[in-house]
Amino acid sequence: MNKEKVIGWIGTGLMGNPMVRHLLNAGYKVNVQNRTKSKAQNLIDLGCTWYDTHAEIAANSDIIVTIIGSPKDVEACYFGEEGVFKGVKSGAILVDMTTTKPSLAIRIAEEAAKHYAQAVDAPVSGGEVGAINGTLSIMVGGEKETVDSVLPIFETFGKNIVYQGAAGAGQHTKMCNQITIAGTIIGVCEGLIYGKKAGLDLNTMLESISKGAAGCWSLDVLAPKLVRSDYSPGFSVDNFVKDLNIALEEADAMKLSLPGLALVKQLYVTIQAMGKGSSGNQSLYLALEKLSAMDTV
Repeated sequence: MNKEKVIGWIGTGLMGNPMVRHLLNAGYKVNVQNRTKSKAQNLIDLGCTWYDTHAEIAANSDIIVTIIGSPKDVEACYFGEEGVFKGVKSGAILVDMTTTKPSLAIRIAEEAAKHYAQAVDAPVSGGEVGAINGTLSIMVGGEKETVDSVLPIFETFGKNIVYQGAAGAGQHTKMCNQITIAGTIIGVCEGLIYGKKAGLDLNTMLESISKGAAGCWSLDVLAPKLVRSDYSPGFSVDNFVKDLNIALEEADAMKLSLPGLALVKQLYVTIQAMGKGSSGNQSLYLALEKLSAMDTV
């Protein structure tokens, strides 16, 4: 990747902010835009150029990367009155790293072609910790030649970068990831609830099971936080519910029934009803703990 090419980065929240810092450390020139400018101020202080609208940042960038909120946010970012497609340059590459609908990724790719640009969908997994450490897993869809051209950018903040296929394939893979996490995290939480009731030292218990067949990222990262009653977000409940809704909608479109996913989604809605939507997705523990206490009454 020619580092003379300017990257326009839209979305400087928990994930985007450290990802941009990795790009700056690697010597890339980065323009930034975010709904709340204060969340990009540290990056501006480090040398990034701020633009007020999506169209303006697109007009002044060769590669545009987005990592924002919901599918509705992504649609507005690209197709809005001051959206990316109002300013995108011929030959530009658009990279959406938001977790969003596969159908929207395909629509962005089709619209990009009309502007003589290319599009890549590249959602990530690994949370804030992975973004900070530069160890994100990146699931990539789009034309293979285009993907190869932006691979050096991905390598600044990712470790496991896998090409999945045509436009939308990256987003479908991310849905597989979120479905698997949903099933895993309920097991982690119930294991901890059981261990606590049995009177085990939870850290000692985790030392054993995390090195066996149960070993997984959620046990390594989220379980220790739960032992400390730490519900701070690496990835929030609200964002996870958004992803689970997308997965359920896509499953419905494919005439698939995923009862485990539906159950976990309803438990997370309970967490939102408790006013903890901004907490980390390990907060599922709170709903399960409440249910387990009710069962013993």
